[in-house]
Amino acid sequence: MTTFPKPDIRPANAQFSSGPCTKRPGWTLEALTDAPLGRSHRAKLGKTKLKAAIDLTREILAIPADYRIGIVPASDTGAMEMALWSLLGERGVDMVAWESFGAGWVTDVVKQLQLKDVRTFDAPYGEIVDFAKVDFDRDVVFTWNGTTSGVRVPNADFIPADRKGLTICDATSSAFAQDMDYSKLDVVTFSWQKVLGGEGAHGMLILSPRAVERLESYKPQWPLPKIFRMTKGGKLIEGIFTGETINTPSMLCVEDYLDALQWAQSIGGLQGLMARANKNFAVLNDFVEKSDWLANLAVVPETRSNTSVCLSIKDAQVAALPADAQAAFAKAIVALLEKEGVAFDIGAYRDAPSGLRIWTGATVETSDLQALLPWLDWAFQTQKAQLS
Repeated sequence: MTTFPKPDIRPANAQFSSGPCTKRPGWTLEALTDAPLGRSHRAKLGKTKLKAAIDLTREILAIPADYRIGIVPASDTGAMEMALWSLLGERGVDMVAWESFGAGWVTDVVKQLQLKDVRTFDAPYGEIVDFAKVDFDRDVVFTWNGTTSGVRVPNADFIPADRKGLTICDATSSAFAQDMDYSKLDVVTFSWQKVLGGEGAHGMLILSPRAVERLESYKPQWPLPKIFRMTKGGKLIEGIFTGETINTPSMLCVEDYLDALQWAQSIGGLQGLMARANKNFAVLNDFVEKSDWLANLAVVPETRSNTSVCLSIKDAQVAALPADAQAAFAKAIVALLEKEGVAFDIGAYRDAPSGLRIWTGATVETSDLQALLPWLDWAFQTQKAQLS
């Protein structure tokens, strides 16, 4: 069997997973020594930590002062479910999807909430929906950055300022990495384990004044579990958005999120985070553009994610294989890289087309990404030799 020489340089950090993502550079467990373990989250210290997490989130993301920010359970999924079950049904809704998580929200609204006045707009992996067909006088649900397709909206210009409906945006792979116009967004959700490399299980829910007005004036026809309830007596429960969480958060995870936020501040806030992600994406994209076997799954350059970069294998011999054999080939590349300890968890998402998915968010060091690139070629050559 033909063997190929292995590259001389290895990434110092081989963690390129698209979630949970790698920790910030220099992170150690020592960063969490100030966590109030064994203390109540309702004690003054716990509330202070939770409020600090909310305040730093607002500062770094430049969230408008009249928007509410809450820490909620069950990661981004929990935050989105709270929004969908609490806000939808007052008017018709346009559901927009171009990858698996967006498609999941469609399923929730159509099959679980069983709303009648729903229009669905979808696009295949690698492409994006034509937003000119979407009616923003209706509620609109969409994902800013498709984590499983590598396709994002380039900006918020497609959203009219005078819209009558609410815009509900899943921003879990775009918050802290992409320039989002929050004035165009009424609900924004994300989790800690993406761009900032935080821990799982906690979500963030951001509400505009228009979303708050809807919560206080509209009561869904279906019962809401306690964990979803954001109003009492027709008024917003303000404590949720000052650190009085609905259920018990992990103060260890809160401490880790605070550490990540403070790191973000130290590198220039949102601009520094975006610059790091953009630099990483540029390095990988340049490699892919010159590659004779890799291609971006995202067709239009302007819609390519700078965090969850999804790649397909365009080599003619591999592309001629049956779909299951193409998937096996890509998985074999992933396995080779993991065995060598140079890249972990970079396979395409299970519902996405076969290929690779490499995280280039702000917590990734460019030097590690650069060290990975020759290993990609090595793994491809090694695996292709077995096809002969």
